[in-house]
Amino acid sequence: MGNMDDSMAYPGEPASLDLPAWKNATATFFAIALAIFFAAAGVWKIVDPMDWSAKLTQFKIPGSVALPFTLLLGITEATAATLLVVPRFRRWGAWISGFLLIVFMVWFAIHYRALTGADCSCFPFLKRVVGPEFFVEDALMLGAAFIAGWWARPSYHVRGAGLVLLAVAVFAGVSYGVAAARQSGTLAPETIQVDGQPYSLRNGRVLLYFFDPECSHCFQAAQEFSKHKWKDAQIIGIPTRVPQFGDQFLAGTQMKAKLTGDLDLLKKTFPFGDPPYAVALENGRQKAALAIFDDKQPAATLRELGFIE
Repeated sequence: MGNMDDSMAYPGEPASLDLPAWKNATATFFAIALAIFFAAAGVWKIVDPMDWSAKLTQFKIPGSVALPFTLLLGITEATAATLLVVPRFRRWGAWISGFLLIVFMVWFAIHYRALTGADCSCFPFLKRVVGPEFFVEDALMLGAAFIAGWWARPSYHVRGAGLVLLAVAVFAGVSYGVAAARQSGTLAPETIQVDGQPYSLRNGRVLLYFFDPECSHCFQAAQEFSKHKWKDAQIIGIPTRVPQFGDQFLAGTQMKAKLTGDLDLLKKTFPFGDPPYAVALENGRQKAALAIFDDKQPAATLRELGFIE
């Protein structure tokens, strides 16, 4: 029965097993290529959900749902990649990846004016910005997904595909647990250099603010910090690049802070992806990592911790 089923043509479906060898090879090539892209994108989000949730808020995803959405998107992308590699699941993987590409294009088209020029490197080895080329590239990948799915045999064995999804979801859960554990309790270095003098991080409340002086999101976040009524907390600014512009950044944002050049030491202790990023310390211990900057965060967390009124 299994052999007969494989040889039958399904209504409305191409008889994929009877396709010329070049078509089968082309479909397989596109499927593997897409799998590489989506596996890299999905695993990246799963192993670094905190950083990616911050990135998604910059793409107009509400901060309140950014973290669960990051995990859901990572699981979906990694599952699609796995299905694309397995011939019996390939058509399902192609349809899922195609659906994701359509969603991406629609979302960025809706927010095109606000996001034009923004870094949208969803794939770690492919640097991209939002612009006309973004839609051309995604359209080409959508075409590859269509060919990979249309020239594949009809997918079967739902239970097997479900086990793939379950395995990816478990991996995501474990990864999130590890990432969450790193977000609190880390001991800061005892001292850093601030304005050429030793400065203790083990006394009282300190907010470490990592920023790129030429980053608009960092600038906006610092402007919000300047509007808060801080209690007994000191802000230490850490430029992640072009540190010579640090003073100009503080002047432009009116954020009252001291600057340090000990980026390597602090980033090794509190690793993160792209700025803006902040770490709330109390007596040298990390109380919270602040990666989401929107109309509610990090103000809500800082208020809960007693850093601001």
